[in-house]
Amino acid sequence: MTVRVVLADDQALVRRGFRLILEAEPDIEVVAEAEDGEQAIDAVRRHRPAVVLMDIQMPGLDGLEATRRILADPDSHTRVLILTTFERDDYVFQALQLGASGFLLKTAPPEDLITAVRVVARGEALLSPSVTRRVIQEVTRHHRRVPRPPDLDRLTQRELEVLRLVAEGLTNAEIAAQLYVSEATVKTHTSNVLSKLGLRDRVQAVIFAYKHGLVDR
Repeated sequence: MTVRVVLADDQALVRRGFRLILEAEPDIEVVAEAEDGEQAIDAVRRHRPAVVLMDIQMPGLDGLEATRRILADPDSHTRVLILTTFERDDYVFQALQLGASGFLLKTAPPEDLITAVRVVARGEALLSPSVTRRVIQEVTRHHRRVPRPPDLDRLTQRELEVLRLVAEGLTNAEIAAQLYVSEATVKTHTSNVLSKLGLRDRVQAVIFAYKHGLVDR
């Protein structure tokens, strides 16, 4: 399947560079460009892309508000990958709280951008490694542990175990090795966890686990 992408950035040269990188791949198609948040929202409504590459700082409606509006649409299956030159914790935290599926610095190499688009399009989550730990710290700093939610009782013991390992930052391969199961089995358990808890992706699973005290801080 071709991954349909919308580019949202106020700099034409940046959009052009991203387009050249992405459209060199046979499975990725850039279907529209936007230079501000309003145009990004309109492009998503018209083209229904799998992924929006969203700059945070744009004139008028910024990338954070555009992300909120796009992801608030219950009929939308578009995922947002935040791209910025600013490695700021507050931006990262706000974007993830709004439901963004990933965060990547514009200084990342082209191959990382391509991988990020594919990962997010598959429904997985992606964070620049340099910010993952700080995002978790931000979550634990701003949120007190809350009572165990009833939805947790829907998880099997193995699913709960997988959730804890996901929250600790382990990859599917690392979880599979630790539990002596296949990666496919880990993916199935993770999918079940997200479905049962009503979570969008692994990033939200990490936030959920820390908020509810499932992982030691």
